[in-house]
Amino acid sequence: MIKNYATKRELMKKKKKKLSLEDKIIAIISYIVYTFFAFVCIYPFYYIFINSLSANDLSERGKVLIWIKGFHLKNYTDVIKIPGLLDALKISVARTALGTLLTVVASAFLGFMFTQNTLWKRKLWYRFVVATMYFNAGIIPWFITMRNLNLTNNFWGYIFPTIVVPFYIVLCKTFVESIPSELQQAAEIDGAGTLLLFFKIILPIIQPILATVAIFAAVNQWNSFQDTLLLVTDNKLYTLQFILYQYINQASSLKALINSTSSAADLAASLATAQTATSIRMTVTVVVVAPIFLVYPFFQRFFIKGIMIGAVKG
Repeated sequence: MIKNYATKRELMKKKKKKLSLEDKIIAIISYIVYTFFAFVCIYPFYYIFINSLSANDLSERGKVLIWIKGFHLKNYTDVIKIPGLLDALKISVARTALGTLLTVVASAFLGFMFTQNTLWKRKLWYRFVVATMYFNAGIIPWFITMRNLNLTNNFWGYIFPTIVVPFYIVLCKTFVESIPSELQQAAEIDGAGTLLLFFKIILPIIQPILATVAIFAAVNQWNSFQDTLLLVTDNKLYTLQFILYQYINQASSLKALINSTSSAADLAASLATAQTATSIRMTVTVVVVAPIFLVYPFFQRFFIKGIMIGAVKG
């Protein structure tokens, strides 16, 4: 064992020494390019974060670029005081949790059923579902349908339209097809029915693609605001993203609202912490984006495996 280990180490050292000048140049260029792209992806979030914690007068003038200047947390304490923010947070969490759960279950079950030869006209139904990925009636027919179904000013208007998503069904179907058919045949010989086969055999095996679909569905639910804009007039059903949309478009009036809720002594104490349009945008954006950053690491280990197996057949 010791000799084998030593031999392997010597071979590794020889391979490292055999790197040519061209290989080193390519490696350096690759590191530079990937570092640049990583910076391009990360810096916007970092910029928003440091500006939400910096002096508002400096962030308004674009003086905060690399480091936090004039650190304070007043932006966050003021945003929490905004009327309806906590209710909107509850609605967003509820729609994300329930919507994601139902979407994952529906996608997994339909993806599984479309692989079953016993399903009547399964190819026809599968093509019918996939066709909706390419053909869309538009916003007006969609709104009329939602209104006729009494889903305007209704919490379920956030949930029902997103339960069946063709792209997620295709991913789950392709993943299920990668499972050896002998496993299903053995379960059927033992007397397992469709539901027992799905919940006891298939569902535990396809966890990677379920995690992938859960990430996609959760992000879509959390970031969605257009359905609130079109379907909801009751402010009790507003989502966090819709409030963010309103704040971006009405930042000046929001500034006056927040400053009016603060005492005159607090405003006079420091002009640097007086709310500005920029500070409102930055702070609310951090509040909205932070939950996704916290949830993503728990699903990351499933993500790559799930998307690769679910996207490429065989």
